[in-house]
Amino acid sequence: MKGIISSVLVALVLIGGAIILTKKDPTVKSGDVPSAQNVEVVDGLQIINIRAKGGYQPRKSIAKADLPTVIRFDSKGTFDCSASVRIPSLNISQSLNFSGLTDVDLGKPKMGVLKGSCSMGMYPFEIVFQS
Repeated sequence: MKGIISSVLVALVLIGGAIILTKKDPTVKSGDVPSAQNVEVVDGLQIINIRAKGGYQPRKSIAKADLPTVIRFDSKGTFDCSASVRIPSLNISQSLNFSGLTDVDLGKPKMGVLKGSCSMGMYPFEIVFQS
């Protein structure tokens, strides 16, 4: 009988943990939907704003090609693997500030899709550069 009760308790803990881990931030409508609201041009510099904590939001951004561009990562107490960003095609691997802003210079990206992720590859993001 103790074995059955223990098994049920373990199952409940695992299910509860899975629910907590998959719960989405209610302020984010969908990480897969491209956001034009996170891209701005200031004094000729294109800034792509991405929040880094438990992944990257938005996960997909749309920006202009052939403009000097930085990704501005905003982290607030980020302690998971999203605190370290990788963009393999540009040979970029950078740790982010624990809290605050970190700019990653992309130069003048050409048209196409730029893919990045956390240091472990668990949290992907992409930026679509258009003309």
